[in-house]
Amino acid sequence: MTAGLTGAFAGDTPAPKDAKVYIIWPNDGTVIEGGKFWLRMGARGIGVAPAGVEWPNTGHHHVIINSPLPPFDEDIPADNNHLHFGAGQSEARVELPPGTHTLQLLMGDHNHVPHDPPLMSKKITVIVP
Repeated sequence: MTAGLTGAFAGDTPAPKDAKVYIIWPNDGTVIEGGKFWLRMGARGIGVAPAGVEWPNTGHHHVIINSPLPPFDEDIPADNNHLHFGAGQSEARVELPPGTHTLQLLMGDHNHVPHDPPLMSKKITVIVP
């Protein structure tokens, strides 16, 4: 394994050069009335494919909620703070309780392990009144 962007080890699946993942919506600082919203996820320079499908230069989205990024050399956890979109979704209905929340995307390979180097979005904050 080789060193990733943050100095932690990443998985064995290479990330395409200059690939990026990003949150299309919501924007940083968005107030979400009622806590239900459509999370829209973007990817540039990398394709989106379902989990378990091993195609070159593809992966699938995971959103990290109110949590630091997981270790880059392990499967991304699946729990209330680590949502998997293994069907290849690029948008999903999310519901958050009242409070201030952080959201960050992390692309996973066919086995739910981050690429090398890891592909992650900027962390954003949303508020549910």
